[in-house]
Amino acid sequence: MPEQPTAYIGRFAPSPSGPLHFGSLIAALASFLDARQANGHWLVRIDDIDPPREMSGAGDLILHTLEQHGLQWDGTALWQSQRHQAYQHLLHTLTKQGLIYSCTCTRQAVKAMGGVYNGHCRQQTPASAEPKAALRLKLYDLPPPLQQLPNELVFVDQIQGHQRQDLAREVGDAIVQRKDGLFGYQLAVVADDLYQGITHVVRGADLLPVTARQIRFFQMLQQPAPHYAHVPVAALDGRKLSKQNQAPALDNSLAADNIWQALRFLRQAPPLELRGETVETLLQWGCQHWAPEQLEGTGHTLSIAEP
Repeated sequence: MPEQPTAYIGRFAPSPSGPLHFGSLIAALASFLDARQANGHWLVRIDDIDPPREMSGAGDLILHTLEQHGLQWDGTALWQSQRHQAYQHLLHTLTKQGLIYSCTCTRQAVKAMGGVYNGHCRQQTPASAEPKAALRLKLYDLPPPLQQLPNELVFVDQIQGHQRQDLAREVGDAIVQRKDGLFGYQLAVVADDLYQGITHVVRGADLLPVTARQIRFFQMLQQPAPHYAHVPVAALDGRKLSKQNQAPALDNSLAADNIWQALRFLRQAPPLELRGETVETLLQWGCQHWAPEQLEGTGHTLSIAEP
């Protein structure tokens, strides 16, 4: 936790499945500028809870790339791999409240349900002879004292606007521990946002679909959810820039130009005379002029060729 209380605590939480690429930089920069303009804290968390998908050394490489681009975080970076005891404690608490159940349904079974888990294992306890079960968290039709929470969750995203999602029909209960014993993303992200006191989350619009279930998680824990803002995801030739799509790693020797291009992608329109300036100068200008409203109406995806 930060030593000095603040009204704003933001974070950037990349997974170490590869080096940072331009799409990652956009999310990091938007989060950084939003926090710094608010005179808030900006934290970095490495989401390393899925070893099979991680690249050796990628976490440290990500931190180095952030530093080379002038995106210096407050305090010490938090590694999710060091938080297993906290996740297990939260699972135990939720289980005692009757909110967790075992599920042996396969991905093929969920696909046959139409792609949204229908609560099949809520109604029956898996037989002991069945394969190892995952653990799911109930998100709708909740037991007392949470039964007043409606199945439909509504919230306003700072950039993407009014959002509405039916947790029963569009989401289904969330996996919080996988069959292989690894903790689920939804459990870890909420636990860590609470632990770090996160008040604002600025991230890519590819994570907008999971936001309603995270807000419901906060509601169930009777804790305030962060404010959310989802910036458009960068795409090239119609494909999202991602590690899975083999997006090239950022060239640290071009850090200033990378920041310049990211500011333009974020519709911040830095003046032409700033091109060629240092990373520090560009970030100072960005913090002073950050205007997320410029992204309203741009949608969930933007081509990097558009700005």
